[in-house]
Amino acid sequence: MIISGLQKVSLLDYPGNICATVFTKGCNFRCPFCHNASLVLPERNADIIYEDEFFEFLNKRKGLIDGVCVTGGEPLLHEEIVGFLEKIKELGFKVKLDTNGSFPERLKRIVEKGLVDYVAVDIKNSLEKYPQTVGLNNFDVSAIAETVSFLLSGKVEYEFRTTVVKEFHTPDDFVDIGKLISGADRYFLQSFKDSGDLIDESMSGCSKDEMSKMLDAVKPYVKHCEIRGVD
Repeated sequence: MIISGLQKVSLLDYPGNICATVFTKGCNFRCPFCHNASLVLPERNADIIYEDEFFEFLNKRKGLIDGVCVTGGEPLLHEEIVGFLEKIKELGFKVKLDTNGSFPERLKRIVEKGLVDYVAVDIKNSLEKYPQTVGLNNFDVSAIAETVSFLLSGKVEYEFRTTVVKEFHTPDDFVDIGKLISGADRYFLQSFKDSGDLIDESMSGCSKDEMSKMLDAVKPYVKHCEIRGVD
């Protein structure tokens, strides 16, 4: 498993839990607004943390943290993710997984094996606008629809979320997203912010008023919806 970052303590990444956050290297998407470009683009340098070093750290955190958030990059890009999660669970930690939703079969496998307790899926846009939003002209959106359908079946606790970017999103898109995830337990909108590590530096966030319009568009379709990260 290629690990490229570790946040030793987070109160935000795993709702209701104190966690460590581990960042995997590599992603199959090329979203222009990606805020972890050094983890996504192979030509950019990123730190490497060896698995033995990570699990040595994790052993010392028993009783101090509740779980581990596995994020990226895209964790499900890696075939060895199953064994990696098994080791975390064997130590008694809860696992939250952040994923882009493009590997439904691998997601189903780890859920069915009881290796994940909470899944957060980034819904990038309406299905019609997915290819341009993820930077892949020929992207097959059926994988996203399959992931959504699986999570809506209630086999694991989950949330959907969308990073809202002025260049890509309109209120109409959130009507379409609402229809895609209709009946979802939780959906969060978060305004794009420049992390300083972007794929495309021309991206920009939305105002409070613009975010409110997006929220109002999707509210009728989900059980709970709110905006995150807007001051």
